[in-house]
Amino acid sequence: MSCSFEHEDLLAARGILRVAGIDEAGRGPLAGPVVAAAVVLPRSFPCGELNDSKKLSPRKRASLFEMIIGQGDVSWSISCRDHAAIDRLNILRATHEAMREAFLGLAPSAGHALIDGLPVRDFPAPQTALVGGDARSLSIAAASILAKVTRDRLMDELDALYPDYGFRQHKGYPTREHLDKLRAHGPCPVHRRSFAPVAQAELL
Repeated sequence: MSCSFEHEDLLAARGILRVAGIDEAGRGPLAGPVVAAAVVLPRSFPCGELNDSKKLSPRKRASLFEMIIGQGDVSWSISCRDHAAIDRLNILRATHEAMREAFLGLAPSAGHALIDGLPVRDFPAPQTALVGGDARSLSIAAASILAKVTRDRLMDELDALYPDYGFRQHKGYPTREHLDKLRAHGPCPVHRRSFAPVAQAELL
């Protein structure tokens, strides 16, 4: 199934014209924030290269990021929850908080949300959850790009603060390199203590 406005068009046929795509980046890493984005795309947006952010090169993601935020008729909002919030709430609840906040940050607001993955509890508007939605909905694909690029840039900033861990290369994901450095140096302040590999490294 190709990435399209199919789901947005189905909602538009019901009179729901402002539909937000919502996605997140950073649920799996051992360090840093989780980032959620919400995007309402007009049909006039040049969507030819939009796709799931994981299928795009960093350069293409950066180019599309600037295009999305630079179009005056695109509504977008980004929200983050840091490592401390993730440890306090758990990663699922922190992610859902960020998604709700990103949606509520849209101006003008949207009447419906297309959410990548499973439904979000206590969401402030009607929602449709789409598994693999970032490869099915152009609105979700745009949100995935904003979330991914924002989080990658935040991890680059954390790499400058904590250069021993290689955050610029692996963005906090549990690669072999990251796990080796975690065992060698122990967790840094932005590691997620509630994640098992980090908790285990603290015991070494």
